[in-house]
Amino acid sequence: MAKTATERHIPQTCRPMENQVAVVAGATRGAGRAIAVCLGAAGATVYVTGRSVRGAASDMARSETIEETAELINAQGGKGIPVRVDHTEPAEVQALFERIAKEQNGRLDLLINDVWGGDPLTEWGKPFWEHSLDNGLLIQKRAVHSHMITSSFAAPLMAARKQGLIVEITDGVGYSYRGSLYYSLAKISAVHLAEAMAADLKTFGVSAVAVTPGFLRSEAMLDHFGVTEENWREAAAIDPNFLQSETPYYVGRAIAALAADPDNYHAKSGQSLSSWGLSEEYDFTDLDGARPHWGRYAIANGFMLA
Repeated sequence: MAKTATERHIPQTCRPMENQVAVVAGATRGAGRAIAVCLGAAGATVYVTGRSVRGAASDMARSETIEETAELINAQGGKGIPVRVDHTEPAEVQALFERIAKEQNGRLDLLINDVWGGDPLTEWGKPFWEHSLDNGLLIQKRAVHSHMITSSFAAPLMAARKQGLIVEITDGVGYSYRGSLYYSLAKISAVHLAEAMAADLKTFGVSAVAVTPGFLRSEAMLDHFGVTEENWREAAAIDPNFLQSETPYYVGRAIAALAADPDNYHAKSGQSLSSWGLSEEYDFTDLDGARPHWGRYAIANGFMLA
């Protein structure tokens, strides 16, 4: 598959994750895809999971597939392995990690929990009692239960080897309300999952953190504004804040840098981190050379920095 202008700019000069094994749960598009590609560029073998495969899209009804993600990883010199998994189904998740244990001799270095699927279910501008209860509960199933199920099968592989990192992808760096009860509950749950898992895993030498991007310029968000990555700044006419957005590869680079630095992620275990904070620590930029800092921008403009 031909690489886009975005993916052609992923550097391949350093491969600190050679021979490491990662799972990116929810790697079909957006942050999950970019994280998987950046891990591949760092040399990792990456199992990429999701529900959208060629010829059978999920109910999100988007064109991206896990096979495409795997091909992008391979193009960067890593090894991408697509596996269709519904992470709300324990039996499917168990089968995934049994396969990994067999194929990788029990090795698992990194789990990225990025399963979401809540955008079409979130009803902004409504108090919680007017929000669809069914949709609100489905958000928790997709974005919280799936993470718990996945971690419960991944953690034993890491604990057995006394090393590894679990990363919860979320929205926001703390516990503040995020504008919709069900959305907020899911995103805050990811933050606390990292904190709680870190406590349970500490004696086993395994770490867990939560990581948030800023205003994410994902495929879906570009479509929402009717722009492409080439002319995305035109969306500022609709929302000026979009000028502070970042590509999914910004948080991808953040996690690749952190995952290649065990001493640091052990020290940060249990914490809630951000793409912009990690960019200052590891001195990387977004694909266009910019260094967006959503945290600083949010504070300067009086936004609630969750």
